Amino acid sequence: MLSQQDVPGAVDEVLRDFFATSTVALDTVSPTAAEAGRALDDFVLGGGKRIRPLFIHAGWQCAISAADRPPAAPSAQATEALMLRVGAAIELIQACALVHDDILDRSDTRRGRPTVHRRFERLHERLRWTGDGAHHGSSVAILLGDLALAWADDLVHGYRPTGDAPLPPPLPQAAGAAWSQMRTEVLGGQLLDITNEVSADESVDAAYRVMEFKTAAYTVARPLQIGAALASASAALSTDLRRIGTDLGLAFQLRDDLLGAFGDPAQTGKPSGDDLIAGKRTVLIARALADSGPVVADRLRALLGRPLSPDELADARTILTDSGAVAAVEAQITEHVDEAQSLIAGLDVAPTARADLTALAHRIADRQA
Repeated sequence: MLSQQDVPGAVDEVLRDFFATSTVALDTVSPTAAEAGRALDDFVLGGGKRIRPLFIHAGWQCAISAADRPPAAPSAQATEALMLRVGAAIELIQACALVHDDILDRSDTRRGRPTVHRRFERLHERLRWTGDGAHHGSSVAILLGDLALAWADDLVHGYRPTGDAPLPPPLPQAAGAAWSQMRTEVLGGQLLDITNEVSADESVDAAYRVMEFKTAAYTVARPLQIGAALASASAALSTDLRRIGTDLGLAFQLRDDLLGAFGDPAQTGKPSGDDLIAGKRTVLIARALADSGPVVADRLRALLGRPLSPDELADARTILTDSGAVAAVEAQITEHVDEAQSLIAGLDVAPTARADLTALAHRIADRQA
């Protein structure tokens, strides 16, 4: 059975094979479309931690080894290729989310490289095309994000844009339902995120709701649930994995909030203080605003959503620390991970499956990028 360590490489192989055939369909449209498709290929295969496929594998592994697994359920060998295909498909959903998120946040870099919309803005300028280069870059990136979303559904269901590949067996109904719910949740969570920013909703509750749907469900809870469904998990195991995934997903995003304010650009691939510059109303920011006095809170608000000098960035970070927000978020991360670990310990699955899920829990909570 495929080990956790082998999952990222195996998923990348599925993606390479998919891109190799799918870009042929774009070649029939035009060389320009094919070149844009290769940019998407480059973006997807040019980095990423493959966290979501790892959680799909973890859920699958738990279900394969569960004590309450139905005797007639398909074997690991029979479902492994399907698990990898779904893991690859979710990376295309991730690509869509990141490409569009970078436009919404006006980000210049991703993984230490120009974001997709900046890449095509620069191409427009280099070739001296007519019109607004920034608008062109954003337009191309929107369409490439849409293409990634469309290709994700093609891949998860076994279709190829060339239309010449035999169809594999369909997704189990429970996996297809969770896949559908996940796509709606992540887009709804993103909409809620940008609405909170413009409506000036600075409450911790609002920030938590964004986390729950934009990140926690899509990053951990649904992938665990989908992976388990691919191996015919029982309803009880699926429920337990969803609870575990929600706690770990919240811990993942809370760590991301800290990295977005304090992360090292050499490790995160993003500018220092990126979330502060973007003006994101994260739980970290919401707690700092709630726990500071009016004067300090107004000073922090004035530092959000614009370019910051080194001194201004240091001032914002000092407010986050002195308000107790950093310590509070670290405590929440620990609380969510401890709750998840307690539930993991109670799973009636193989020791290897339990150990791999535990290792993933620590990996997402303690990461520096």
